[in-house]
Amino acid sequence: MQHIPILHIEQFEKEESLSDFYSNDLQLHLKKNAQIIHKPHKHDFFLCVLFCKGSGVHEIDFNAYPIQPGSVFFLKPGQTHSWNFNSTPEGYIFFHTPDFYELYFLNRKLTQFPFYYSLKNPPDLTLVPEAISNVAARFKEINTEYQQSFTYKKQKLSSLVNLTYIDLTRHYANYEPIKKVLSSTYLQTLEILENLIEQFYKTEKSAKFYADKLHITPKHLNRITKSTLNKTTTELITERVLLESKRLIVHSGNSLIQVAETLGYEDYAYFSRVFKLKTGKTPLEFKKSYQ
Repeated sequence: MQHIPILHIEQFEKEESLSDFYSNDLQLHLKKNAQIIHKPHKHDFFLCVLFCKGSGVHEIDFNAYPIQPGSVFFLKPGQTHSWNFNSTPEGYIFFHTPDFYELYFLNRKLTQFPFYYSLKNPPDLTLVPEAISNVAARFKEINTEYQQSFTYKKQKLSSLVNLTYIDLTRHYANYEPIKKVLSSTYLQTLEILENLIEQFYKTEKSAKFYADKLHITPKHLNRITKSTLNKTTTELITERVLLESKRLIVHSGNSLIQVAETLGYEDYAYFSRVFKLKTGKTPLEFKKSYQ
């Protein structure tokens, strides 16, 4: 079986002493890492990229997003993505581990920001033209600090990243109306639920299993997912199964029957029916559409 490569920060800047943070001018980054970033891949870190110029398509977990001046993308660990450019892009990119941020902000988590708190929130925003220069200045300051070797480097970088995320959250809220979370408890439960689904989705597909794990009723869990994401618990589980099935169908050398078995379906015909019901294509049709 061929696995989608998972990239680590150390692969991008071997000579740099920071193993939990990376920043670069986007053109230089793309040129230096051309061999690994244009094919579908994952990361084990959080990534944020700003496009000041250029056009193309950014595919994230089988969804295509247009690239244009002002495009900003946010990726969480484990997401699969690839780039396809029509013109030479310009901008900035940085990425970091969760600990890099949360170590310096002990009472805050990256999931406080709407673009990171759930995989169901859009991973992109498009800045209005007059906002691009101000946001680009933030990214440039991060990159300049990263290239230097001053004291308190990590502390300043984490502060700059925090300010950048705050600025981007304000733009994000205007660009994409985000449903207000009813309470911090709901937000925390949602985060735990997504982690549980990530851990058990191949074998456990009932909402009751996850409700039991959270020590709440399935009805209350559905109330939480509907009020925060406008989806049922079952829909979240199914979406995660479908995403992994797409990844395996396209990127692995496994047979479709093996893919179904990997995801806990002993009856391939049933798996195929579920897949077609949700995607409009059979697994074979989907595979051919990506070849």
